[in-house]
Amino acid sequence: MLESQRELWGGRFSGETDPLMERFNASIGFDKRMYAQDLTGSRAYAAALHARGLITAEELEQLQRGLDAVRAEWENGTFAVVAGDEDIHTANERRLGELVGAVAGKLHTGRSRNDQVATDMRLWLRDEVKAIREHLLQLIRVAVERAEREQDVLMPGYTHLQRAQPIRWSHLLLSYVWSWHADAERLDQLLARINTSPLGAGALAGNPFQVDRTSLATSLGFERVAQNSLHAVLDRDFVAEFLFWSSLVMSHISRLAEDLIVYSSGEFGFVQLADAYSTGSSLMPQKKNPDSLELLRGKSGRAFGQMAGFMMTMKGLPSTYNKDMQEDKEPMFDAVDTVAGSLQITAGVLATLTINATKMQSSLSADMLATDLAEYLVRKGVPFRETHHISGAAVRMAEERGVSLSQLTPDDLRQLHPAFADDVAGVWDFEKSVEQRASIGGTSRTTVLDQCRILRDWLASATPSQ
Repeated sequence: MLESQRELWGGRFSGETDPLMERFNASIGFDKRMYAQDLTGSRAYAAALHARGLITAEELEQLQRGLDAVRAEWENGTFAVVAGDEDIHTANERRLGELVGAVAGKLHTGRSRNDQVATDMRLWLRDEVKAIREHLLQLIRVAVERAEREQDVLMPGYTHLQRAQPIRWSHLLLSYVWSWHADAERLDQLLARINTSPLGAGALAGNPFQVDRTSLATSLGFERVAQNSLHAVLDRDFVAEFLFWSSLVMSHISRLAEDLIVYSSGEFGFVQLADAYSTGSSLMPQKKNPDSLELLRGKSGRAFGQMAGFMMTMKGLPSTYNKDMQEDKEPMFDAVDTVAGSLQITAGVLATLTINATKMQSSLSADMLATDLAEYLVRKGVPFRETHHISGAAVRMAEERGVSLSQLTPDDLRQLHPAFADDVAGVWDFEKSVEQRASIGGTSRTTVLDQCRILRDWLASATPSQ
């Protein structure tokens, strides 16, 4: 037998393949991660062939017993990849033939590696997305529990990294939770689109043996069947969507990491990471570096890079399958690994973080209540655009005198507007300021606890995907 005929496609060729080309062409080094899904799809396809009378009941039993034996070898680590196993499909089929003989050749009847690999990828990603979803829900649980527990802690809220208004620490935490809540919704929507079966599309034109694609899809847990065979073998939109989703959720994690990195610095001192998520310096023994957060911030760039690279690969391909598409798996695998690990690390960081409530409180300053001063006048009937300028003038007055805004007397303030009364002293109360923000989405205690309740109810309904 010619060497090239060991390949699934080798019958057309009489010459030898360049060994370098063999290595360049091979994907077994990374697509073996899909061994279980490849065997699951083959098991279902064998049953579909039997249903069409293309193999006997005895042959079906032989094939399924052989496929189970191949799976056992992968699971116990005894499967041996040999020369010529260019991908997981070739490796599994080769080993099946060694175990059950010539009947293994019937398994590929009407099936192409084009629809086979598309099916394997969808099965694999579907399984991984379900696991990632659970990691995401756990992160949300950790953050919501922390928000409820630390609802009384006040801190500065920032815009442009400048102190702006007082908020609750819990309100800040929940701002990230709502981003992750939207990520979870998007993931559920993506899962529905992943769950489409291309099996039975053949190489590109369809299955000539009238295999029941609907029953085949149902047996594999797919919700629907790809309706166009050309589209079925080409479509990698589900990979692109997952890579985009990964980039987006990692950007949310990265922003949290940046906040916590800043807040853990000596200049802020609002939070301290647990030793389990920190490292030291090789030179300076006093250092406690937030390496977990810095790695999370860095991993977001990695996730985005995988998406950008994949989109460049796919953007100009002609119809149906092209070998360029071998580049679709490593970005998918890497994004899954990156996101799954990052979600778990983020949950660990948040669960073990220590906050310095005293330092947060002491960082509040009277100038952060300048808006409250303007709102005081609004309640006296003065238009807000006018009160904004009056409050700004009060800030300037305090700066010129070298005193805190709260040290200006009612008489001082009446120089700016006669509506100021002695009760203006009540403005300089951070808790009161926060509690006034009591409309939906505000930072008052009631609205923060409402957010927690809504999120807890949603978590209770967000049962594992089936």
